[in-house]
Amino acid sequence: MQTESFEVQFEQEGERLDKFLSTIYPDFSRAFFQKLIKNQKVWVNDQNQKASFPVHTDDLVKIEIPDAVETTIVPEDIPLDILYEDQDLLIVNKPKGMVVHPSAGHYTGTLVNAIMYHCKDSLSGINGEIRPGIVHRIDMDTTGSLIVCKNDEAHVDIAQQIKEHSVNRIYVGIVCGNVKDDEGTIEGPIGRHPIERKKMAINEKNGKPAITHYKVLERFGNYTYMQFKLETGRTHQIRVHMASIGHPLLGDALYSSNRSAFKNLQGQTLHAQTIGFIHPKTGEYMEFSAPLPEYFKKLLSILQSK
Repeated sequence: MQTESFEVQFEQEGERLDKFLSTIYPDFSRAFFQKLIKNQKVWVNDQNQKASFPVHTDDLVKIEIPDAVETTIVPEDIPLDILYEDQDLLIVNKPKGMVVHPSAGHYTGTLVNAIMYHCKDSLSGINGEIRPGIVHRIDMDTTGSLIVCKNDEAHVDIAQQIKEHSVNRIYVGIVCGNVKDDEGTIEGPIGRHPIERKKMAINEKNGKPAITHYKVLERFGNYTYMQFKLETGRTHQIRVHMASIGHPLLGDALYSSNRSAFKNLQGQTLHAQTIGFIHPKTGEYMEFSAPLPEYFKKLLSILQSK
């Protein structure tokens, strides 16, 4: 059990308590916080409140997060968008809102639950019971291509390619503002935020080297459609780097104080479009591209029509 406290910022004025917490802890569901609030594990200025309670600037919110528990992960018959599959690996197109592997508040409905049903006993076991087959991940609200390994040999090989930064990873996203340069590179070591536990930040002292190459694909006045090529793969790398130059991803409540003009937008507008790697068995280079999700295409259509 760990207890943490957060001060409500100006841009969070009036938010529901459960929504405020889900912004700070994006890997946990709102239902998870509603249960904690109901069990009186959340306080606002040392008083228990309802999930619908509106927080105000300078309120102090304190929360007790229960320790994660090991649990038996149950295979679930969840449809998968499979881009490629063979005896060693599969490439899936992860939908928005799906968590990759189980964690506190997310023990069902994850990608792991789905691939355990699809692959039966054919998954690598290197990452243990909670993360079978998972060699890398993308955020819950990021969509797109992800490699899943079916055996330990493939897992070790792909993990080494990722470590050596030889996996070709290309993302597309829509950012706030009009990005000045058509192309560029952002370099800034990324590490855990010194105060907010769920955030990453440019951290010169304790961060790991991170490099993001970007290219403008289309401009829409107050928004820019961009391509990102990762030279490294740090947690929240694109989100942190773009926020650091004043152009956070559209819909990214964690790294932006801007209210989205698009209602019902769930999280950052970011898509892992292309992934390329050397096949661990054949030694051949393989590359796969995940089509843009419908919500992303609709956003582009709206922006292009203005």
